[in-house]
Amino acid sequence: MNWSIALAALWGVVANVLAMIPSKDNLWTRAYFLIAAGIPIVGYVTLQNGPWIGLIVLVAGISVLRWPVIYLGRWLRRILGAAQ
Repeated sequence: MNWSIALAALWGVVANVLAMIPSKDNLWTRAYFLIAAGIPIVGYVTLQNGPWIGLIVLVAGISVLRWPVIYLGRWLRRILGAAQ
């Protein structure tokens, strides 16, 4: 196992531990931190292991951070719907 996959696995463990701790802001601060840390990790995985493994890691990260992705999709739909 190379370092990029190990970092992605560590990111997944940290994300799950952070999700178990109660929060007053519905975990949004932690989500921003995980997004900021996860983007370079996905790039590193893609660089070392190729685009298919990078895509698998990206989908795994999206499954953990699903609500920020849902809100992003709603925002984009609202913006693109207003432009038409």
